Amino acid sequence: MDPLWLLLLLPVAAGSGWLAAQPGVLPWRKTDPFDLPTAYFKGLNFLLNEQHDKAIEVFIKMLEVDSETVEMHLALGNLFRRRGEVERATRIHQNLIARPNLDRHQRAQALFELAQDYLKAGLLDRAESLFSELADVPHHSEPALRHLLLIYEQEKEWEKCAAVARRLASGANSEMSAVIAQYSCELAESALAEGRYDRARNFIDSAFSADRNCVRATIQSGRLEALLGRHLQAIATWKRVQEQDPRFLGEVIDLISGSYRITDDNEGLQQFLNETSETHRDVRLALAVADTIESESGAKQAEEFIVNWVRRHPSVHGLHRLIRLKLKQADSGMRRDLDLLDTMIGGIVEREYRYECRQCGFSGRSMHWQCPGCRGWNTIMPMALRVPVDAELLAG
Repeated sequence: MDPLWLLLLLPVAAGSGWLAAQPGVLPWRKTDPFDLPTAYFKGLNFLLNEQHDKAIEVFIKMLEVDSETVEMHLALGNLFRRRGEVERATRIHQNLIARPNLDRHQRAQALFELAQDYLKAGLLDRAESLFSELADVPHHSEPALRHLLLIYEQEKEWEKCAAVARRLASGANSEMSAVIAQYSCELAESALAEGRYDRARNFIDSAFSADRNCVRATIQSGRLEALLGRHLQAIATWKRVQEQDPRFLGEVIDLISGSYRITDDNEGLQQFLNETSETHRDVRLALAVADTIESESGAKQAEEFIVNWVRRHPSVHGLHRLIRLKLKQADSGMRRDLDLLDTMIGGIVEREYRYECRQCGFSGRSMHWQCPGCRGWNTIMPMALRVPVDAELLAG
């Protein structure tokens, strides 16, 4: 038996028993065949014996006798829902709403509880309908709108999400601007995939209007320029990520490198990579530098660069690249040992988490703009992937 039931019902039952004992306080106690204090104890007994359906019958009948028990029924339905007994919670709240003598506040509260029942049961259409009604009711507007956001996010109705988020943002100074930008980016992502570039540009502009420092919108804007063949503009756009949040520079390094190579500007690429790899410790920048050095000067020079970088910034990914570079230069005698190391370190790299949510701690190997764990936006960040490595063991 959940102790919460006792906390809920015992004080009520005790108070009712005291009232029933006072002469003239409850005039119905001798004339009404359904004795209310007795019903409290009867319902409590059913709950103690896990006979929930019978308990519900008693409490519903109590509601018919005394509308003052509305708050108890709301609490009872809430407890059923928290225990996962959604059908019982729904039944209680539906019976509450059917009562003609509920005041406006009681009816709104019952509707809100019923909407949560529907949401818990996965009946999104019904929940949406009730939350939409409550969005215009004072004292219920903000929680109803936040529940609508959850529903629309599940259904990927991003335009509806943006409309609801704007209503929330207009009600108070909140974090909604950055979230609205993400909804616009979701719409831009779909437009880019469909080749509707004008539409994508409009959504990207909307994202910047909501949050001018939106890294995701900057990345999408650069992609759009590259898709239109404007690679110099794409490079300039992606470089703005350094100013917005340098932790995300590694997310665009391959895109920047690709556009530099398309424009046949290897010197510009080398200069950019050298500058950024010295300033930022993201191993992806160092690996991009190694790729460029290898293509221009060969594996030996790339190996020297990686050794020096790993000495300063120990990294399992840097170590793995070092092994790969040595494999290209190894004779048959060393190849077998290096192949074994490559397999072992490669397995670690594949299992290594690269991103972490600073809100709930979720870790993953791919970037998510909305955390799969807590569903928060803009909470996942690239992790610093470093382990103690003695690069000199492989430098010789």
